[in-house]
Amino acid sequence: MKEKIHPKVYKAKIICACGNEIEAVSTKGAEVRVEICSHCHPFFTGKQRFVDTAGRIDRFRKKYAGLSK
Repeated sequence: MKEKIHPKVYKAKIICACGNEIEAVSTKGAEVRVEICSHCHPFFTGKQRFVDTAGRIDRFRKKYAGLSK
């Protein structure tokens, strides 16, 4: 393998907004914060939950409103 081309790898603590913490290996840093994880995601839990907390759909529609004809 070539030297000095690979990213630095960290033993990371991934922290979800629900409070779940996971130990993993990451190139992003020693601490990574995520909005949703397998502990709280509706696909894995089987419970329906509204995930769009930041109004992503409204921002998308506002951004591309002028393009439709």
